[in-house]
Amino acid sequence: MSLHPYLAPDQRRLIARFLEGASGFWRGRSAWRSWLLAILMISTVVSQLIVQYQLNYWNRYFFNAIERRDGAEILNQVVIFLPIATANISLAVLSVWGRMTTQRKWREWFSTQLYEYWLEKGHSRQLKFMEGEHQNPEYRIAEDARLATDLPIDLTLGLFSSLITAITFISVLWNVGGVLVIGSSGLAIRGYLVLAVVSYSLVVTASMMIIGRHLTHVLADNKRAEAQLRATGSFLRERSESGAPRWDKDDGRRAIGAALSEVIAQWLALCWQLMRMTLVSQGNLLVAPVIGLLLCMPNYLAGTMSLGEVVQAAAAFVIVQSAFNWITDSYARLAEWTSSANRVASLLLALDHIGEPGKPDAPNEK
Repeated sequence: MSLHPYLAPDQRRLIARFLEGASGFWRGRSAWRSWLLAILMISTVVSQLIVQYQLNYWNRYFFNAIERRDGAEILNQVVIFLPIATANISLAVLSVWGRMTTQRKWREWFSTQLYEYWLEKGHSRQLKFMEGEHQNPEYRIAEDARLATDLPIDLTLGLFSSLITAITFISVLWNVGGVLVIGSSGLAIRGYLVLAVVSYSLVVTASMMIIGRHLTHVLADNKRAEAQLRATGSFLRERSESGAPRWDKDDGRRAIGAALSEVIAQWLALCWQLMRMTLVSQGNLLVAPVIGLLLCMPNYLAGTMSLGEVVQAAAAFVIVQSAFNWITDSYARLAEWTSSANRVASLLLALDHIGEPGKPDAPNEK
């Protein structure tokens, strides 16, 4: 028996333990390879932004040529488009290689550390006598460790890209959008497109955070139910293969049926949660471009904006709004990472406690 009652670790302790275990990939003598990959990924994001900026201005020149019915200039812009498109595609491919290579290397390193910790000194046998959330350690290492190392790369690159993109294209909105004059009052609003995109993004982000505030707990319950279903199935199989007295068939069916029912119930809860979040994200995907165009219409109809500037400003509006909505777009993945990191950290904490005074030891093998 333990000398002290088990106290579930809080969120801060779980994240701290995960970072302690996983951050070794970015430290030490061999970490230069990791940082070299990080520099490559950052350079690729910056290069993609430069190409996106050029493409935004290409839209302006192309549609201005269409408005003037200038065939020679249209053909010239088509020729200019080819190297921009080639660079865009090449950088996208390089981005995938750099991101997935870093994820693969980090997962390989962290999984190796976890397997060694789990298997050393009989920890795998002793673990079942420990209190805490550490069921299915092999699944936590194989699946949760993968998600816990894959998602930080995606999320960090996405955040960095969103920040520099927002800063860059806000200047486009400010310069191209110009001034909005309201009615006969003569009230002039400088940079009105910037004010509009910030306000709109705040509304969408707040809506997503309110609707998705329970997502982390829903994902955690879903993973817990899935783990229990696998554990029940493994238990039934092991009893059958070991030659131990078998359960009555009805007992086995009840056990696996109860675990399966819990999995289905948790999937239903997750389904409803994702449906509500999709309502916001999909609505935003459809509405944002239209709002950008409508906001440009007063100046276009007044003759102070060309067709090319309208298209450029509307595209920049969507780009900035998407950058501001990084939290909205990444909310589900942040919740998934938190859930997976917690499960890995729970396993690490249970392994940490093996052999401490007052903790039970595994029985001797015969």
